[in-house]
Amino acid sequence: MQLEALTDETSTKSAGDNTRKVFVKTYGCQMNAYDSQRMADALGREGYERTDSPEDADLLLLNTCHIREKAAEKVYSELGRIRRLKEERAGQGREMLIGVAGCVAQAEGEEILRRAPIVDLVIGPQTYHRLPDAIARVRDGEKVVETDYAIEDKFENLPEPEKKAIAARGVTAFLTVQEGCDKFCTFCVVPYTRGSEMSRPVSQIVSEARRLVAGGVREITLLGQNVNAWHGEGDDGREWGLGELLRHLAGVDGLARLRYTTSHPRDMDDALIEAHRDLDKLMPYLHLPVQAGSDRILKAMNRRHTANDYLGLIDRIRAAQPGLALSGDFIVGFPGETEGDFEDTLALVEKVRYAQAFSFKYSPRPGTPGAERTDHVAEEVKSERLQRLQALLSQHQSEFAESCVGRDIDLLLEKPGRLPGQLVGRSPWLQPVIVDAMSSQIGDIIRVRITRTGANSLFADRI
Repeated sequence: MQLEALTDETSTKSAGDNTRKVFVKTYGCQMNAYDSQRMADALGREGYERTDSPEDADLLLLNTCHIREKAAEKVYSELGRIRRLKEERAGQGREMLIGVAGCVAQAEGEEILRRAPIVDLVIGPQTYHRLPDAIARVRDGEKVVETDYAIEDKFENLPEPEKKAIAARGVTAFLTVQEGCDKFCTFCVVPYTRGSEMSRPVSQIVSEARRLVAGGVREITLLGQNVNAWHGEGDDGREWGLGELLRHLAGVDGLARLRYTTSHPRDMDDALIEAHRDLDKLMPYLHLPVQAGSDRILKAMNRRHTANDYLGLIDRIRAAQPGLALSGDFIVGFPGETEGDFEDTLALVEKVRYAQAFSFKYSPRPGTPGAERTDHVAEEVKSERLQRLQALLSQHQSEFAESCVGRDIDLLLEKPGRLPGQLVGRSPWLQPVIVDAMSSQIGDIIRVRITRTGANSLFADRI
């Protein structure tokens, strides 16, 4: 999946209120951010409110990610710091419950309780709907591990977000439609931590979309580990794919924009490509990871497509939507990668010219086939190759940003900027855009002209 920086998904609470407080620290991808919000929704019905201060929390949850290197060890280090906080609270006669959630929780299970006795609860990504019951068991004195699941249970028991809670989140929102992965790429732990692919029913998706819009959301991003593997029975009784679902959601009154992430090249079908051609509400941006440009390495990764397959798919998508901006993921230094293999990746990047991209050095994940290989690339070679790749990707990203200068676009105003009188929105291609506007205009869509580029954003004037 596409990765983002560590985020604290929290909101403040008024002083003097004795309501129980929960602090959620979120690591990793958009799916984890969505899951953190879902946990907060479930806990809100049990009397918990969120706090931005771990020191004030009665319940502290770490929503973990297993993608990055040494993910589990980093969680244990964090728990070591939290232990001191819990001990301080105990010395004051105040309770603090500690929970570990997410993919590290799923992978480690009982081991977390053994290595970190301060932890009261371990809960995997498919069992968040059981969180209130699990906490009740903890309060009865039990150490709880909730990692056994049938993934369809999660979709059947997701709490509906309340209108007040939605309004506090802003004018954009994530909505999970698919979870899990059946692809078994040899570098990836997702199939082992998130389970097999499962699609959420149309009725649930539409119901949540309408609730989000009623709460003030203008833009929705559909989420899934392989979001374009989504399929389900449509209102017309036919089997729908993601393209048909997007067409249906485009008809929701009040919804202005749609996006989706993350996609797999093998699940990009004609109906989805045609949705990019036909739907004005579907933003012209696509995150479509390729991981490498060498057929030999793609085969070793079990990607089940070639570089030419991918490039041909890009040609078809761009023919349908010429204004599309592409984003990708790359892994440098997969076991056995030669200099020639790496140069194939650079050649693919030159052909595609990504507007955004995420690139990483390969690091073994225990339990994956890649970790068992013996032909690992030297760390210094991986670092040097990553530097070269990132220099090329940065060049293309800068060139794409410069190409936006002078364009007139519709901008959804999302939040205050760093300076008074500024607001920030996202371009159709997902870049932050800064414009002078009043805070009362948050949620409006205005017409602007891009005037210049910044380090990581664009600047615009109202037309």
